[in-house]
Amino acid sequence: MTGASVPKVSILMPCYNAEPYIAEALESVLAQTWPNLEIIIVDDGSTDRSVAVAQRYAPRGVSILGQRNAGAAAARNRALAASTGDFVLFLDADDLVGREHIASLYAAIVGAPRCVAMSQWDRFYTSPSEAAFPSRRSYRDGSGVDWLVQEWADARPMMQPGMFLIPRGLPSQLGGWNERLTLIDDFEFFARMIAGCDGVRFASPARLYYRSGLQGSLSGRKSRKAVESAFLSIMLGTQHLLAAEDSPRTRRACANVLQNFEYTYYPDHDDLRARICVRITELGGADLAPDGPPGFHRLKRIIGWRAARQAQHFAERLGLNGASRKRFARGLGPLISRE
Repeated sequence: MTGASVPKVSILMPCYNAEPYIAEALESVLAQTWPNLEIIIVDDGSTDRSVAVAQRYAPRGVSILGQRNAGAAAARNRALAASTGDFVLFLDADDLVGREHIASLYAAIVGAPRCVAMSQWDRFYTSPSEAAFPSRRSYRDGSGVDWLVQEWADARPMMQPGMFLIPRGLPSQLGGWNERLTLIDDFEFFARMIAGCDGVRFASPARLYYRSGLQGSLSGRKSRKAVESAFLSIMLGTQHLLAAEDSPRTRRACANVLQNFEYTYYPDHDDLRARICVRITELGGADLAPDGPPGFHRLKRIIGWRAARQAQHFAERLGLNGASRKRFARGLGPLISRE
């Protein structure tokens, strides 16, 4: 295939202080086998040399736009507005994709103009060779509602932007990124896209390498503003699923996602957790068990999950539990993230 004979795919990359990683991300994009790519970076007011690094790729067709710091959602929206592709893929500036990523995603939804294609994914911390790509239950074709219900069953969904190839018509119809959100803005956006699409198609050869454990990353933030964003994202995201199908199974899936917020942030943010608990009751209750390290589960059986969670947080602050020691050894500090 030649570039002129295949649809254009726009790869849209928000960037904020990604100097150590953006070159590797761009190299993975430029190595794609898909012949018709548009690559747009929007720098969100970086204070490091991210722009200088990105500009080295301008002769290879990479467009670099800048804006005052307004957040990743605003940067993605600006990139989307500037793009001209038939399909779009949002890729974070510290993540990587395999060479066949775009070609495989497109092959999964060719002829299905309102379906979303999804890749495999796995984490790495220092080298992409760490990614093992284990099988996951969400790796299947299905309706958008079916996919969300299954992915949310354990309330810890992975909806990382680089996993999904989206027909341009979906965000044109359903709207762009919610710029009120910072933490887990992807949850709300992809809940909206997937609940409103005609189906999810799994592209097994496509690979997203998700860089984890970065100090200061969005997923690691636990300020009040970040927690308020997480609260709003899951409240809106769960409503998108219920708007597509209001049934016992979707109510339970949504209640479990909300219950995980209560488990994660207890005993802090009483006001937000109280509103979450009211909503869980309105939905008919959750059946999600609290998650945590082995020590948490041992204590939970003796003193209950709330006291065990407080003990876990105390141990993390002192660096006494295994997870904290591993993070300290990597120089990451006590992050709350999707680790």
